[in-house]
Amino acid sequence: MAAHTNSGSSKNAGSGVTYDVVIRGGRVIDPESGLDGVRNVGIVGDQILAVSEADLIGLREIDARGLVVAPGFIDLHSHGQGVGECRLQSLDGVTTALELEAGVAPVSVAYTRAAMEGRPINYGYSASWASLRMHVIGGAPLSGGASGPLDGLGSDAWRAPASPAQSAALMHMLERELVDGALGIGILLGYAPATDPAEYVDVAKLAAAAGVPTFTHARPLIEQDPGVVIDGAEELTRVAGQTGAHMHYCHINSTSTRHLDRVQALVEAVRAEGATMTSEAYPYGSGMSSIGSDYFHPDRLHVLGATGTPQDVIYAPTGETVASVARLLELRATDPSGLAFIKLFDEEKFADRIARICALPHTAIASDAVPFVIEGGHTYDPMQWPPPDFVRTHPRSAGTYGRTLRVAVRETGALSLPEAIAKCTVQPARVLEETAHMMRRKGRIQSGCDADVVVFDAERVTDSATYQHSVRPSTGFAHVIVNGVSVVSEGRLEEHALPGRPVRAWR
Repeated sequence: MAAHTNSGSSKNAGSGVTYDVVIRGGRVIDPESGLDGVRNVGIVGDQILAVSEADLIGLREIDARGLVVAPGFIDLHSHGQGVGECRLQSLDGVTTALELEAGVAPVSVAYTRAAMEGRPINYGYSASWASLRMHVIGGAPLSGGASGPLDGLGSDAWRAPASPAQSAALMHMLERELVDGALGIGILLGYAPATDPAEYVDVAKLAAAAGVPTFTHARPLIEQDPGVVIDGAEELTRVAGQTGAHMHYCHINSTSTRHLDRVQALVEAVRAEGATMTSEAYPYGSGMSSIGSDYFHPDRLHVLGATGTPQDVIYAPTGETVASVARLLELRATDPSGLAFIKLFDEEKFADRIARICALPHTAIASDAVPFVIEGGHTYDPMQWPPPDFVRTHPRSAGTYGRTLRVAVRETGALSLPEAIAKCTVQPARVLEETAHMMRRKGRIQSGCDADVVVFDAERVTDSATYQHSVRPSTGFAHVIVNGVSVVSEGRLEEHALPGRPVRAWR
C-alpha cells in the first residue's frame, strides 16, 4: 500500500491551500484505490497533496477536461537509458524507466553518471550477472554503462563454465552490487544457455537472502531447443519454489513465442503454490538483440523466428532485411554487437496476439526499449531533439504504452482502461516496493504520493513509431509530470526539463 492510502476525495480538501500545480477536471484513475471519477489534483513540490471534487487553486493550472489523469507509467525493462531514449519514452507516458533485465555493473558508476548528466524521467538499475560474468570469466572491463552487457553478448568467452574460484568471485561481486543499491539481479541466462543450472540456483539464493528480485531472460524452451540443459520455463518456476526468491520472468511473450499457454500455466501454478513470481510483456511481434548473439546464429533462427530463415532478421544500423545465410554470417563477424530485429510473428496477420499479450494475468507492460542505433558515419548529440533520421531503435522503445492503450483497450476491449493503467503503473511498482520503499509512492494518484502523473486523451492516444520510422513519438499524451516538473506540456517535450531521480535500494 502507499504511504497515504486516502484518495483525497473529500469536498473540502483544497480549503486555504494554493498548490504549485492543479490538474483540473480530468477523469482521475487510481488503480490501487479503485478511484475512477472526475477530480482535481493538487501538487506541491514533488508530491500530490490533494485529489478532490472541490475546486483547487494553483499557481499553474492544467485543463484536463475530457482527458484521463493517471499515475505515470513505470517501465521495468528499458535498456535505453540515455537522455534521448528517456525523452522518447516520456512522450509515451513513462515517468520511471528501469534497466533490470540486463542490469549494469558497477551500479554505483551508473547512478553517479545519470545523476551528473540528468535524466527527464526516473531511473534505476539491477546488478548485471552477465556483465560480471564477462568480467570474471572473459576479462571484460566494467564500465557501468547500460549498453555494457549488450555489447558483450556476441562474445563466447563469458558463456564458458565457471570454475569454483570464478563462481565465488561472481557471487561476491553480485553481493557487493546489492550493498551499493542495486534493485535486484538481472540474469541474461538465455544468452548463456549452457550455464550450469546450479549457478542460477545460487544467484537466486543470494537474491532471496538479500530480499531482492531476480529479473531473468530465460533459457530456451525444450520445444525450441531439444538439446537445452533444462527447459527455461520449468527452470525459472522451479527455482522460484525452491529458493523462495522473487523471480521475475522478463518478456514472457517473446521467450515463449508459440508456447505461451504452457509457460503461462507453469507461472500460474507456482504462484498458486505461494511462490513470488511476476512477469512482463510487450505488445510487438518482433524482438531485438545483438546480431552476434546465439539467437541470430543461422542454426538457431528457428528458436524465435517466424520462418526460421535469415529473412526474419533486419539489421538495424542499415535497415536491411538479411537476404542470405552468407550475409548473416558476415554481419555476425563484422559487427557482433550490432542490434537487429527478429520477427516473431506477423503483427498484421495475428493482430489478436497483441491484445492477448497485453491481457496476460499478473503480467506488467514493459517495453524492452533498446539504445539508439546510429547509422554508420554519423555523429549523434544525445541532447539533440528530435532525433535525426539516422537514429534508429525498436518501435517498442517509442510506442509500447500508446500501443497498449490503443490495441488492448480501444480497439479490442481486451482490457478496460483501469485494468490497462494498472498494468503500466501500480503492478510494476509492486514488483519493487519491498526492495525500494520509494516505489510505494509511485504508480498511484493519492495524497502523499510522488507527483509522477500522465494526462492523456483515451480516444486518440496511440503509438506512431514503425520499423521504418522507429523514433516517432506516441501521440495523445498531453502532459507528463515527473517529480512535480512538467517534461511534456501540450504534447510537446520540455527539452530543458531533467527532473528524474534515482530509484535505488538501500539496505
